[in-house]
Amino acid sequence: MIKYNLICGADHEFEIWFSKSSDFDEQAPKGLIECPYCGTTKVEKAIMAPNISTSRKKEATAKKQAAALQMMNAAADKIRKEIADKCDYVGDGFADEARAIHYGEKPERAIYGEATPHEAAALQDEGVGIAPLPEILAPKPKSKTN
Repeated sequence: MIKYNLICGADHEFEIWFSKSSDFDEQAPKGLIECPYCGTTKVEKAIMAPNISTSRKKEATAKKQAAALQMMNAAADKIRKEIADKCDYVGDGFADEARAIHYGEKPERAIYGEATPHEAAALQDEGVGIAPLPEILAPKPKSKTN
């Protein structure tokens, strides 16, 4: 397989994979290749730079990945702080507390805690609005509040 960057008469650039390098040379003159943007069959190979892996490319990729990871961790930190500041941790009593709030037995407030899959399914069946919180976003609990 070989990938060619192509350009049409209207300067639209696109890429196409061919089984072998001679396929383009056989298909283009017959009008079998068309621009996906405008439909013209007047296409030719665009200038291509070889994709050579260099230590500079690897270093740049590693820096981009590290920056992305840092951004995701910062976002997760912000979410954890928001949850810790605005929600009460109720521990493994989450199902009972959520149910009590739902039925008006306790004042409405934002809570988080732990529930078994069975408890979570039962809450959803009762119409209690809950959502799973990925562990990475859950703040370290300060203390249990009831």
